[in-house]
Amino acid sequence: MATRKAPRRTAERILVSSLALFNRFGEPGVSTNAIAADLGISPGNLYYHYPAKDDLVNALFLQYEQALLPVLDAADAVTNVEDAWFYLHSLFEANWQYRFVFRNLNELLSRNRRLEERARGLMAALTQGMNTLLATMQRHDSLTAPPLGWDTVSTSMVVMLVYWLSYEYVLDPRKALEEDNAESAALRSASHVLGLLAPYAAAGQQAHLRRLIDAYGPAGPLAAAAGVA
Repeated sequence: MATRKAPRRTAERILVSSLALFNRFGEPGVSTNAIAADLGISPGNLYYHYPAKDDLVNALFLQYEQALLPVLDAADAVTNVEDAWFYLHSLFEANWQYRFVFRNLNELLSRNRRLEERARGLMAALTQGMNTLLATMQRHDSLTAPPLGWDTVSTSMVVMLVYWLSYEYVLDPRKALEEDNAESAALRSASHVLGLLAPYAAAGQQAHLRRLIDAYGPAGPLAAAAGVA
């Protein structure tokens, strides 16, 4: 006889519903009353668990950190272009799962001091992850060091990872952040971040890097805006 799954606790159900609604409509466009209605509970029940909408945002951001940090910790295992591709794709998958953060990041930070502090720490962790990735690939002769060091490259990689979804949203506001675009958006983001390594790829990695970028980069809103078929 199959074992029945235990029902989700109300606090967990609230977070699941909030994440889905925030991702679809943007956090500013979703009220706590709308979340309560989606769950079929009273607003008072919701407020018992999360007294303010910022409490929901902070709890979801903690979930995002918990999903992202194990990926970042694997940066020292990235030794070649193929590894870097998989690593960047995994990072962006986590970003996509919590894409409402990046859709409204500046607005969220302007009113939520706790999120401001945590986001700054996460940016530092992302940057450290990129620096570790670059240094490891250099040690394994997959990259040659730039004359001025890796800091500018790693910062550019982080900026693209964090703001790529905003870019896609500008190009196609009605469709870019819909669930059907998850895989294609992840592939495009990873390929464009990977492209930042092209000037430093060792001779033995150049051809594979080019194949990955050509395979995954062209499709989607970016190509449509540029007139690429």
